[in-house]
Amino acid sequence: MSVRPYRDIQRRKSRQIMVGTVPVGGDSPITVQTMTNTLTADAAATIDQIRRAEEAGVDIIRVSCPDEDSTKALSAIVKASRVPIVADIHFHYRRAIEAAEAGAACLRINPGNIGSADRVREVVKAAKDHGCSMRIGVNAGSLEKDLLEKYGEPCPEAMVESALDHARILEDHDFREFKISVKASDVFLAVAAYQGLSEACDYPLHIGITEAGALRTGTVKSSIGLGSLLWAGIGDTLRVSLSAEPEEEVRAGFEILKALGLRHRGVNIISCPSCARQQFDVIRTVEALEKRVAHITTPMTVSVIGCVVNGPGEARETDIGFTGGGNGTHQVYIAGVPHHRLKDAGIVEHLAEMIEKKAAEIEAAKAAAE
Repeated sequence: MSVRPYRDIQRRKSRQIMVGTVPVGGDSPITVQTMTNTLTADAAATIDQIRRAEEAGVDIIRVSCPDEDSTKALSAIVKASRVPIVADIHFHYRRAIEAAEAGAACLRINPGNIGSADRVREVVKAAKDHGCSMRIGVNAGSLEKDLLEKYGEPCPEAMVESALDHARILEDHDFREFKISVKASDVFLAVAAYQGLSEACDYPLHIGITEAGALRTGTVKSSIGLGSLLWAGIGDTLRVSLSAEPEEEVRAGFEILKALGLRHRGVNIISCPSCARQQFDVIRTVEALEKRVAHITTPMTVSVIGCVVNGPGEARETDIGFTGGGNGTHQVYIAGVPHHRLKDAGIVEHLAEMIEKKAAEIEAAKAAAE
């Protein structure tokens, strides 16, 4: 129990699998995923998109493999990627085998949709031979006809049953290196399905609100759904599914995890919404500061508050604090203690340089401790 038990999250106990070199489940960190939207057959364009996601901090990347040209390009993509690649497979069992041979770390596949038991056996053998894990991906929009007839509509019970049916097929082939997702675009349906699945098995869970929408609306929906699950301890890896560039999904995923104290990457800026009491332009300052320090991966917290009502109190809890003062003269804090005054000119650059210096100090101390 911590000194602040109201902030403690007790994660669901799950078995651990490996996606390439990245552990998923157990007590490993919750990983952030995204998916490319380029034509996979265009290896150069796909690698370029992967590179941007890597710069944003992605842990695992999925690419779609709908045809043979895609799996032919996969080998070059895997070699160029710094993070494990998941091959997204639908229906075509040969694509799964080709992806495993090309070096994919994981196959996203529903074993019940790829044909006969012999075909499933071939896919499982390829996964074992090449060290691939798998993800069973159930989606409310593509549930099996028999389950829709049984339940009348996509519902949590139907999604859990579908997931367990697929899991049983892999278990019957003595394969247990897989994670499961039960995604829906409806937040209530997705959350309820994951809650049910979390109680029904101990496999690691890939969580997400599928087809959540554009950058703003999709981030809000995902934050509600994923936040609810993560707060309850459910989820081992996640994707924020947005109609936006993949790197935006990565940034949103990390922000959700940071808000819950589950992952710490980069600068967490605490800032006020601003009001008539502000002594500098808070909104524009924070916008510029976020862009200026986006390259920093070292975890730290910075407060930027427009006036003295809440500024000193917020600064007490942060690595670096900045509070607006009268006559264009403001107060800078370090580790909660007033440190020096700062005039209006050059606020963003001054704070950015302080943040960079603090990041270097933290990294140096970490290296010395190791």
